[in-house]
Amino acid sequence: MNTKALTLAAIVAAGFAAQPAFAQDTAPEVAANGTSFRGVRLEANAGGDRFMSEGEHNDKFGYGGTIGFDGTLGDRVVIGAEGSYWVPGKGNENCTGLPNNNSICHKGFQEIGAAVRVGYLVTPQFLLFGKGGYVNREQRKRIDGPTGTQLVYDHYNADGYQLGGGAEFTLTQGRAPVYVNAQYVYSNFHGHSSAQRVMGGIGIRFK
Repeated sequence: MNTKALTLAAIVAAGFAAQPAFAQDTAPEVAANGTSFRGVRLEANAGGDRFMSEGEHNDKFGYGGTIGFDGTLGDRVVIGAEGSYWVPGKGNENCTGLPNNNSICHKGFQEIGAAVRVGYLVTPQFLLFGKGGYVNREQRKRIDGPTGTQLVYDHYNADGYQLGGGAEFTLTQGRAPVYVNAQYVYSNFHGHSSAQRVMGGIGIRFK
């Protein structure tokens, strides 16, 4: 297993390891404050992906998924960890002309991330949250000559950080509550490229 995968696994595992601090094995389906924002969650995501490099950007439809764990601190605070996977269609590419009549193209592919999420319960069913953590995106750089001849080709994985926030609402209570959310995520790959996502999600929690 490589370093990136170990980093992702470690951050997510830390959130799961914190479970005993938030709830006992016999915890009720709904907390005393009436919220169900606790436990393991699985989520499907879809929305817009904007990939930026060399002063240019391109927009694509993307989709992915998230797995995480949340626990409550007091009556209003929700904290947890998550791991995410995101795919911008078949890739999202920007091309820019160079002074020597060459062109440079950057393309972003799938993105994996691991983040810590902290939220505030406006009501027992409505959460506002922010998050931050590690991100990695597969990328490709290509430089073509004036006649289309390929001069440079580099395929690599770029590390960086992610920041984001959003809102989440519980639709159903019970043993496996269903929820929906909307969020914005910004990813920066050490200043060489970046990405923005505006996406919606639907998920289910397991107590």
